[in-house]
Amino acid sequence: MKQYYVYILASRRNGTLYIGVTNDLERRVYEHKHNLIDGFTSTYGVHMLVYCEHATDVRAAIAREKQLKKWNRAWKIDLIESANPEWNDLAIDWFQD
Repeated sequence: MKQYYVYILASRRNGTLYIGVTNDLERRVYEHKHNLIDGFTSTYGVHMLVYCEHATDVRAAIAREKQLKKWNRAWKIDLIESANPEWNDLAIDWFQD
């Protein structure tokens, strides 16, 4: 069964947010953290994984990503803080640099 992830990255606590979807969360976070793809996250230093959800259906994951992107900032912050009140980087121990 395939797995998909909707995730939120932040530049810092209450900082710039980025919402994405992927089928390989570890690889995608690595790409963000190491600025391997030019774009929003590399430009604004958005590298901390602060929230993620799991889905088994790609359509559901994409729909959830689109839903979250439409939310106002306060709702996004509430969502992050409901699961990660300290805004810890959930991927802090994933990579050996």
